Amino acid sequence: MRKGIITLGLIAVIVLGLMSLGPVAYNLLSNRGLQTANLDEGGPAATVGADGSWQITKGAGANRTQAGYTFNEILPGQRKTTSGRADNTDGDNVTGQMRVADGKLQEAIVSVKVAAISSDVEKRDINVRRNILETDAYPDASFTLTKPVDISQVPGDGKPAEIKAVGDLKLHGVTKEIPVTLKVLRTGENIVVSGNVPVRRSDFGLESPDFVAAKIAEEGTIDLLLVYEQRK
Repeated sequence: MRKGIITLGLIAVIVLGLMSLGPVAYNLLSNRGLQTANLDEGGPAATVGADGSWQITKGAGANRTQAGYTFNEILPGQRKTTSGRADNTDGDNVTGQMRVADGKLQEAIVSVKVAAISSDVEKRDINVRRNILETDAYPDASFTLTKPVDISQVPGDGKPAEIKAVGDLKLHGVTKEIPVTLKVLRTGENIVVSGNVPVRRSDFGLESPDFVAAKIAEEGTIDLLLVYEQRK
């Protein structure tokens, strides 16, 4: 398995569903949605080495595994933001593994159950799942690492470091190789990874007509906060 660190490629694009709600959606757009949390950097120093096999867990301390999207809504004379996310509060919605050897991330994969991503408006979420992401046909999105990544510079003192990686993002039946910039934190018995990965919705065939008063920006981000624990 050549699988890649983080991930998720997912769904940023879910937000597209807003556009097919028609005029009703205009009122829903004022809501910011559910934003993926930022990395909490206040953890203790690492108590285990980085080498070994790791799997995604629910969370550790203030960091809880989540993945989602953020897009701008373009309204006359202004921009607003909407977002959605999935987490592991009620099941294994965000899963994945990675393997580190000799200070290099050798392989990894992250997978997200697309139907688990939600915003703060149920009607919007139902429309997105049925008509935009077609979750019955494409239930999962994933990111797979395609090249090893040196993570030996990530300190073990509870402070994050930035890394760059390349991998295949699979979404809506389309696979694209994309670069990602991530923060990696070693703290206690965990590795935590976070990032906001730029994505173009048209690259994944996620097109939807604009409604009268507003439209969704072509570019948005896939937002990640992934907590790993070492396999025993």
